Amino acid sequence: RQRFVDKNGRCNVQHGNLGGETSRYLSDLFTTLVDLKWRWNLFIFILTYTVAWLFMASMWWVIAYMRGDLNKAHDDSYTPCVANVYNFPSAFLFFIETEATIGYGYRYITDKCPEGIILFLFQSILGSIVDAFLIGCMFIKMSQPKKRAETLMFSEHAAISMRDGKLTLMFRVGNLRNSHMVSAQIRCKLLKSRQTPEGEFLPLDQLELDVGFSTGADQLFLVSPLTICHVIDAKSPFYDLSQRSMQTEQFEIVVILEGIVETTG
Repeated sequence: RQRFVDKNGRCNVQHGNLGGETSRYLSDLFTTLVDLKWRWNLFIFILTYTVAWLFMASMWWVIAYMRGDLNKAHDDSYTPCVANVYNFPSAFLFFIETEATIGYGYRYITDKCPEGIILFLFQSILGSIVDAFLIGCMFIKMSQPKKRAETLMFSEHAAISMRDGKLTLMFRVGNLRNSHMVSAQIRCKLLKSRQTPEGEFLPLDQLELDVGFSTGADQLFLVSPLTICHVIDAKSPFYDLSQRSMQTEQFEIVVILEGIVETTG
C-alpha cells in the first residue's frame, strides 16, 4: 500500500487544478531555487553567471566600438575609454578583471569616458546583486536540514506491549552525531480516513497522539537513543481496536522530530 509519508520523510503529494501555479512559484523565486535538485541549481548558477558576464562584456565592447577606440587601439597619442581594449575578447578580459578585482594593470578605465564610469558603477551594483542572490541560494541549499536528518535514526517498526502496567505503543529514536539537538521535541500524527456524524468524509484526517505533552516527555534530551511511548488509554484513538483489527485497519503514524542543530543553528 502506498504511504502518505515515506520512510525517508518525502511526502507523496501532488498538487493539481490549482491555477496560476507557475506564477506562484516564480513570485517566490528564492525558495523555488532552493527546492530544486542540485543539478538544476548548478545549471542555473553557471548559466546566470555566463549570461551576465557576456552581457556586461558586450556593453564594454559597444562603448569602445561607438567611441572608435577599436580602430585607434595602437595610437599612443589617443586616450581610449578603456586602455588596451581592441576587440571583444579583450573587453571580456577587462570585465573579468574588474568583476573579480584581479586588476592586472594592463587594461584600465580612463577619466575621458563618463559613460564608462556609469557602466562601471552599474556593473558593480549588478555583480553584488547576482553574487548575493546566487551564493546565498547555494549556501542555504547546502545547509538544509534534510542531510542532517540522515544521522537521526528511527526504529524500523513500532511495537505494542505492556510498560508500567499500561498498554503502550513504543518506538525508538537516536542521534548518531556527537553534536546535540537543542530544544528537541517529538510529535506524532495519526493519519486515518473517517466520516463525521454529519456524513462528511475526511480522507486524511490528522489526529494527535499523546507522547507525553502533559508530563513533558515530548521534550527530548537526545544524547542516547530514547524510547517514545504512547499510552493506549480511553483517550487514545487505538483504544477501540483489537489486535486483529489493528492489522486490517488502514492508517498511518507520522513521527515528527523538531530541533535546532547545535553546530549550525
